[in-house]
Amino acid sequence: MTILLASGSAHKVAEVRRILETAGVTADIVGLGDVSPYPEPVEDGATFEDNALIKARAGFAVTGLPTLADDSGIEVDVLNRMPGVRSARWAGGHADDQANLDLLVRQVADVAAERRGARFVCTMALVWSGGERVVRGVVEGSLATAPRGERGFGYDPLFVPRGETRTTAELSDTEKDAISHRGRAVRAMAPYLTEVGE
Repeated sequence: MTILLASGSAHKVAEVRRILETAGVTADIVGLGDVSPYPEPVEDGATFEDNALIKARAGFAVTGLPTLADDSGIEVDVLNRMPGVRSARWAGGHADDQANLDLLVRQVADVAAERRGARFVCTMALVWSGGERVVRGVVEGSLATAPRGERGFGYDPLFVPRGETRTTAELSDTEKDAISHRGRAVRAMAPYLTEVGE
């Protein structure tokens, strides 16, 4: 069973492969770099769910492969749950992970520790000939006072999951997968992936 993960991020593709393997799902997960290029749709949805479905529907329509897509980001309480769906573009349309992280660090620099609540959210959509499924994974936590750790990507160096003292960039892949928003979403999606193979 080949499933397209509608993402150009090698980090995400590797992460989803790992999580599914641990969950006992046998599938060949390929990313956008493994299929013929196609114009990626504009992610103009108002919610994570909207954007995940936009990407999954586009991937399935173009390739005919069952397509997974996620939209994920960080919600920061003192920023009224922003960046939210704008997490990947928080510092501008062409910003990279470092620019987004640096901007968030500056925005919360003077916020007291007890007011630095945040959460990572991942919504995952699956579109295939048998229908559509959407699931969500959330991990609550807070923002560190400064980025720490060399692992992970995106906002990982700033986010401390609830019950942890380390940022997600300081956790091993196995530790992160067990509690992460994407890990939770992928595990919630796993039962539906067995429907695809039937």
